[in-house]
Amino acid sequence: MSDQILHECGIAMIRLRKPLSYYIEKYGPTYAMNKMYILMEKQHNRGQDGAGIANIKLDIEPGHRYISRYRSIKAQPVAHLFKKISKKYKRAQKEGKARFRDEQWLKENVAFTGELWLGHLRYGTHGVNSIENVHPFLRQNNWRSRNLVMAGNFNMTNVEELFDLLVALGQHPKEKVDTVTVMEKIGHFLDEEVQALFEKYKDKFSNREVSDIIETELDLHRVLKRACKDFDGGYTMAGMTGSGSAFVTRDPNGIRPAYYYADDEVVVVASEKPAIKTAFNIDYSQIEEVKPGHALIINKSGEYGQYQITQPGEKTSCSFERIYFSRGNDPDIYRERKQLGRLLVPQVLKAINFDLRNTVFSYIPNTAETAFFGMMEGIEEYLIKKQKEVVIDGKPSVDSLEDILTLRPRVEKLVLKDVKLRTFITDDEHRDEMVSHVYDTTYEVIRKGIDTVVVIDDSIVRGTTLEKSILKMLDRIGPKKIVVVSSAPQIRFPDCYGIDMSKMGEFVAFRAMRALLQDQGKDYMLGEVYEKCTRARGHERQQNYVKQLYEQFTDDEISAKVTEICRPADMNAELEIIFQTVDNLHKAIPLHKGDWYFTGDYPTPGGMKVVNRSYVNYMEGKLVRAY
Repeated sequence: MSDQILHECGIAMIRLRKPLSYYIEKYGPTYAMNKMYILMEKQHNRGQDGAGIANIKLDIEPGHRYISRYRSIKAQPVAHLFKKISKKYKRAQKEGKARFRDEQWLKENVAFTGELWLGHLRYGTHGVNSIENVHPFLRQNNWRSRNLVMAGNFNMTNVEELFDLLVALGQHPKEKVDTVTVMEKIGHFLDEEVQALFEKYKDKFSNREVSDIIETELDLHRVLKRACKDFDGGYTMAGMTGSGSAFVTRDPNGIRPAYYYADDEVVVVASEKPAIKTAFNIDYSQIEEVKPGHALIINKSGEYGQYQITQPGEKTSCSFERIYFSRGNDPDIYRERKQLGRLLVPQVLKAINFDLRNTVFSYIPNTAETAFFGMMEGIEEYLIKKQKEVVIDGKPSVDSLEDILTLRPRVEKLVLKDVKLRTFITDDEHRDEMVSHVYDTTYEVIRKGIDTVVVIDDSIVRGTTLEKSILKMLDRIGPKKIVVVSSAPQIRFPDCYGIDMSKMGEFVAFRAMRALLQDQGKDYMLGEVYEKCTRARGHERQQNYVKQLYEQFTDDEISAKVTEICRPADMNAELEIIFQTVDNLHKAIPLHKGDWYFTGDYPTPGGMKVVNRSYVNYMEGKLVRAY
């Protein structure tokens, strides 16, 4: 992706289902640590601002620490975390010698030797990147069953309402942010569940015995049903209690991803399937999806199951996960990205006037590469079809037959990204100059004034990097025309479920729409929609009024205006920017229909409120996120 956008986040969980001694004997003492490292490292694409890991030991006697947690915001946070943990293991091996393979000694003397692990990778979409913002979060209590460790991949659209609910429950939250409100709300109902069990058994058993009974009978299903009923947003939330129960719960529309694998040794959860496959060397068919509106719950004894927490809605899992964020070695995602490229072929052929002889194809590294393969397969299929038509029906001469059969699409690696170049300069004039050199090109492969260059990107958000870097760079190699192809549709609306795209005025498609309104004397509509959005504040259910502005124009009209906006003033080549259609997006990714950034069709009431608030912020000149 040429325009960087951030995304939060990734989770990983492991629950060992047998006694620790079993794994020590079969695999060695570092088994769980090694598996956890692979799960997190294979998801490092999901968060490089920070990482955290927590571990819980089961059935530890009082007086011994049973919860361990490390968090890091170092340059390579996952490596930093596991370097610290492995040092503890190495020291224990050196000092403990034979006892290093003794379960009880390990658990009593070495941190991170428990049966339950929870890891998190963070991309911060807002706020300061401090250690306090890194998951997992810990809600502590001297009752083991009331300790709560949580991490998640989520954004809530109704943080203010959740905050008010906590206050109404009698709490005094220290911050008005979704991570705090979510954990405190779940923690409140966890406390109530523990207290109810205590009241039930306190007159029949000693307090020590009651504590053990609570840990066995704790009903996380009921806790989560009560806690999650008011949540509005996209979320996958994972939690562990100090007594060894665990859960992963998913929003009713399945917006944020979660997958799990279980056998008689482990239960494993991750945000992406390839991480689980690699860590445990299993088939993809063995990996299951946590159902929308459900929680995967693991009790203290290691038994697990999926239970409905909220009423599932229409499944609208995030299509951006498939287009860009998730690792492309998931076989389903790989096929979907290739299909996105293949479906663009008719638009591309029209843009190059079907002139394959004088066209060079390339892509923006690195995530657009798979869509590029699909586009080129589509071009090859078109070429084979035309060759058959000529050979069978056209009766060409021998010379022209050879010419036709040897025609192949021209493919070059034209765009290279210099990952070492950082645009840290603060003044605008010199920052633009530095941005223009983030990408470089391969020279002397384009015939100046003759060839058309087609480059595919996975999405175009702001258009800034196109204008400041890529187009200027490509223009210097002298093509007759440059065609930029986006495998995603036009990004028109803000996201509020976990992607850092909340400021509407930054989207190049929005800027194009506004320019068209002005060109056609319809800019009065901006004020009309502003009034509607302002009046809609506070209503429980709203509609997306901003859609009315886009409905004034066709997709092609907006694409043409985007081309004007992104075209550098001193550019010589012709320019055309092409976007994927929403219909083709759904054909390529039929099972993941979350498309609100393209269509404005948000799956929750909070999404409708956010888009209207984002527009109001834009009109009022407020450069803040809308949730």
